[in-house]
Amino acid sequence: MKLSRILSNENGVSRKQANRTIASGMVLVDGRCCTDAAAEVSRFQRVTANGQVLQQGIPARYLMLNKPAGYLSATSDTVHPTVLDLLPPELRERLHIAGRLDRATTGLLILTNDGTWSRRLTEPRLKIPKVYRVTTAYPLGPDTAERFARGIWFAYEQLTTSPATLEQLAPCEARLTIFEGRYHQVKRMFHAVGNRVTGLHRERVGDIVLPDDVPPGTYRHLSDSELRSVPQSRASDSTMP
Repeated sequence: MKLSRILSNENGVSRKQANRTIASGMVLVDGRCCTDAAAEVSRFQRVTANGQVLQQGIPARYLMLNKPAGYLSATSDTVHPTVLDLLPPELRERLHIAGRLDRATTGLLILTNDGTWSRRLTEPRLKIPKVYRVTTAYPLGPDTAERFARGIWFAYEQLTTSPATLEQLAPCEARLTIFEGRYHQVKRMFHAVGNRVTGLHRERVGDIVLPDDVPPGTYRHLSDSELRSVPQSRASDSTMP
């Protein structure tokens, strides 16, 4: 929201008067003077004018959760437990999921109330890698890695997946790196080469790695370095709630 709009909304003054107040240097955003009426201000920032609080600002939350099997990547459901049920009530408000996992899949899940940041994390054009440990029903075929590297044709979407990297760990186990997040993508890729996924665990998204000290069903806040690891999608990326 533009700074001038916050002033006019809260004070009931005209936009012209709000612009004058901002230009006078009496408006602070997070304690710093701002004289740009068109400046974009997020709901996480504190705004004051002449010492009066116009917007308190809410805490921005960025969490990683080690999702267990059986939980939906959803904020509410009338039948199944959701990943929000694993968080204390005071953290749940306005959270959304940045990159969902299906109910059987385990591992790294990111939850936040910052829509701008999560859009960058899931922006397809940025091709942020997502790393999964995969267990299959049958031994991996000798050409599986090559076929994944070429891309797999998905008839429903009429497209070929981006090249993926497969590292075989055991006859029926591999580490797969993909750069998209299509519906049931990993399971569909293995189905296309005549195999079936029996276990799927997300280990990493970009530079955010699920550590050993976050057991299944628990969470922790992301570090500053993890937050900064998510690249800007474009130079004009504006601040939004």
